[in-house]
Amino acid sequence: MGHFDDRQPLVADIFARYPDTPQGKRSALMPLLREVQNAHGYVSDGHMAEIAGLIGSTATEVRSVMSFYSTYSTVPTGQYHLQVCSTLMCAQAGSDELWDELVSQLDVQPGEVSAGGLFSVQKVECLGSCGTAPVIQLNDAGYYENVTRRKCLELLALMRAGVAPAFDAPVPVTVDADGRQHVASGAAVGAGVQSLHSLAEGGA
Repeated sequence: MGHFDDRQPLVADIFARYPDTPQGKRSALMPLLREVQNAHGYVSDGHMAEIAGLIGSTATEVRSVMSFYSTYSTVPTGQYHLQVCSTLMCAQAGSDELWDELVSQLDVQPGEVSAGGLFSVQKVECLGSCGTAPVIQLNDAGYYENVTRRKCLELLALMRAGVAPAFDAPVPVTVDADGRQHVASGAAVGAGVQSLHSLAEGGA
């Protein structure tokens, strides 16, 4: 039985948010994917085919759309799915070393789940928290910021004990009108638009 076979009212509610046209149905792809991801922790090939049938598309196109978003997984994930930002700012701040420490401590690689189903890991693109690099995102819930080796080990110890550590910042990250990121303490980090200088004024 497919995921949506006994959830027709939910499907109708999702489709009702979009125009009653073929393109409107295709627009329902993202919420349908989110529903499956939330329920199962990943989107299987069977789920992709099911969703494709609902929206009048193909499983290949569904997979193609999914590939743009690290929030969707095509394989089962652990209870604690740890995503390490691997873009330039985090790399310069030590995300490569952080990644090595994670996979060493957990003895797990991308696409794998640790013994007992507790942990899985993934490298992702920018998490939008450059001012607090390096960053780990837990599931789709929040960020751990400025993660040193010591902090990484402390986080893993709590998770192994069945405790999800308090986040440094929830998702999404708070950004003020000046463009500066705010951490959980309320402190502003990084540069804002006020720090930019006009090329016409300053010369270049």
